[in-house]
Amino acid sequence: MATPCRSPSLRKALLERPSPDVASRKSQQLGCRFIANRTSMDFDIANYMLAKENLDHEQPVLNEEYRKQLAGNLLKDSNLMHKNSRILAFKSKPPPPPEGFERNAKLLYSENVHGGAAKRSKIYRHIPQSAERTLDAPDLLDDYYLNLLDWSSRNVVAVALGNTVYLWHATSGSIEELMQVSEDDGPVTSVSWGPDGKHIAVGLDNGEIQLWESTALTKMRTLKGHTARVGSLAWNGGPILSSGSRDNAIFNHDVRIRDHLTTKMNAHEQEVCGLKWSLSGQQLASGGNDNLLHIWDASMMASGAPSSYLHRFDEHQAAVKALAWCPFQSNLLASGGGTADRCIKFWNTQTGACLNSVDTNSQVCALQWSRHEKELLSSHGFSQNQLCLWRYPSMVKMAELRGHTSRVLHLAQSPDGYTVASAAGDETLRFWQVFGTPDNNKQQLLRTRSVESTTGINNVSCANIR
Repeated sequence: MATPCRSPSLRKALLERPSPDVASRKSQQLGCRFIANRTSMDFDIANYMLAKENLDHEQPVLNEEYRKQLAGNLLKDSNLMHKNSRILAFKSKPPPPPEGFERNAKLLYSENVHGGAAKRSKIYRHIPQSAERTLDAPDLLDDYYLNLLDWSSRNVVAVALGNTVYLWHATSGSIEELMQVSEDDGPVTSVSWGPDGKHIAVGLDNGEIQLWESTALTKMRTLKGHTARVGSLAWNGGPILSSGSRDNAIFNHDVRIRDHLTTKMNAHEQEVCGLKWSLSGQQLASGGNDNLLHIWDASMMASGAPSSYLHRFDEHQAAVKALAWCPFQSNLLASGGGTADRCIKFWNTQTGACLNSVDTNSQVCALQWSRHEKELLSSHGFSQNQLCLWRYPSMVKMAELRGHTSRVLHLAQSPDGYTVASAAGDETLRFWQVFGTPDNNKQQLLRTRSVESTTGINNVSCANIR
């Protein structure tokens, strides 16, 4: 940049405002170079504007050539501008990156809140697109109405394969057989861990429910009452076990007492295939093959009188098996419909209002809420057999996880809430680290857009569990 003129005579001339011709002659003699390009300026007009005596009452008149240049270079006047000379112009989008440079990593960000004020900081989370681990699950029944997978609070996965229930210890990777039933009593149609992570309920095709102690591998007792297979089981966080059957009935069992059957609920017209207690243990959701969803109140059940449902929802157009209570908002329930429905619906179970309905374009088999983010994972059957991760409440699809070749019938979540196990009709059990990573490893896996991350598949063969 040119150095400004420091001549005392020039400073005095500016203050005294001489006539235009005098200022012009002095400027030419001193040779100041403040302006790099003067081709579009008229110096006589410029000097007159500086030297005129009354700035408040007279308006400068720009010459025509300067006005045209200004309009062409800065403004959107297509009649005045010269082609390829605009300073502010919209260009065509940049060319695509060269082949092989594309990034396939799926990165997401969330908002961090520091202190009392919401301070938005982008933290990117890598969502692996392939399973962290794959186990063979031979003889896993390809039946939409059953519930054959559960993960205990002690980090043990129970899966029913035909007439046998196996336990996979996530910490050590060891496998053991819990129990096996005869061909006349089996197959196993449902499994559900008790809240202590030690006892497990096993529903059978003959209508019985067996209670097992998992550490000693011993059967504690058998609960009878149903006249058809028990496809769904749910604990209320205490000693009450609810069971749903193909006989259309729902029973509540108090496993501490001899006469265990405490409540019988008849509201479904076909098989009960979905049961879930709310986290508070105050409400029970039941879904059936009759396309109905019922909400039951625990206090009404405890009265001893014939129990009636609190709400009856008939908006689904297919069987309602997938049910999940929200961990961060009480009285919020998500439900999924079968092939003819394909929707995930959200309910306020206090008011009975349907808050939202999202068409997933695929049979909804199971649902799991994240315990760490406002996210929901759904598993699907016909026709794409994928898992979908959704952001709640916008229900923007964040990721699709593929790998199963048949409908993904069951989902179960690890005790720490980061990993989800899926079981499908392709006789495989897959583990997905879809909800993030534990705190001790989380910092190692946080990524920005400039960092790429890859995850491989650890295939573990468990064919010996036949």
